[in-house]
Amino acid sequence: MSRFAYVNGRFVRHGEAAVHIEDRGYQLADGVYEVWAVFDGKLADAAGHFARLWRSLDELRIAHPMSEAALTLVLREAVRRNKVKEGLCYLQVTRGVAKRDHAFPNPAVLPSVVITAKSVDRAAADAKAAVGASVISVPENRWGRCDIKSIGLLPNALAKQAARERGAIEAWFVDDMGLVTEGASSNAWIVDSDGVLRTRDTNANILRGVTRSTLLEVIRETGVPFSEKPFTIAEAQAAKEAFISGAGSLLTPIVQVDGVKLGGGKPGEVATRLRRLYIERARQKAV
Repeated sequence: MSRFAYVNGRFVRHGEAAVHIEDRGYQLADGVYEVWAVFDGKLADAAGHFARLWRSLDELRIAHPMSEAALTLVLREAVRRNKVKEGLCYLQVTRGVAKRDHAFPNPAVLPSVVITAKSVDRAAADAKAAVGASVISVPENRWGRCDIKSIGLLPNALAKQAARERGAIEAWFVDDMGLVTEGASSNAWIVDSDGVLRTRDTNANILRGVTRSTLLEVIRETGVPFSEKPFTIAEAQAAKEAFISGAGSLLTPIVQVDGVKLGGGKPGEVATRLRRLYIERARQKAV
């Protein structure tokens, strides 16, 4: 099946899509991105992703490329043209094309917008979640504004590669206090030895995960004891359960941390239940 991408105002065949060599995203990582999970051809957690997108753009002083209503139409069209029923929709906005200079172009240029959509095998993802996955730890070496969903992801890419080389699906960053901040592309969670569900608070150097926010709504409804209390790798290794959350991973149980098995090496009841409830909520509220 042919794929299509949206590039600066028009849809083109995916294999022919291109941006200018002096796009500031390409040369300076001067841009932001968002990823929506797609359920039944609809965008999941849409409002949260838009809110974070506008905030990221405002923090970098990049103009909004279009209204939320217009952007919603383009995102939906990308999903439709690519015939995605279950999958992901990716948006990237950069400051635009300008003569290379570290300072912002003056006068300002039009932002560049790229959108792609692809299908995901949910059955295969469910099968992997049923088995559980592994994570490794790496030192926190990212910039101090991880609250902005920047396209500058080299430390994340290196962490992911390190994870892959060690047979894991994710790497957890550990700060100079020995506390887990988040994953290279997900938020990190444990059910500690006392049965309390824990994840890092968003005042720390982490991204304000949209899947995380929806998951917190589900958690409050279930009555699972919860605390935004950070944890160490040792605490994670002694935990009853662990999992990661994000638009790509949804909620994936973790059964091994730096080579140490959790819960007998099988996904726990809390993670399994929350994955099911989150997917039900996201699917029901997708637009």
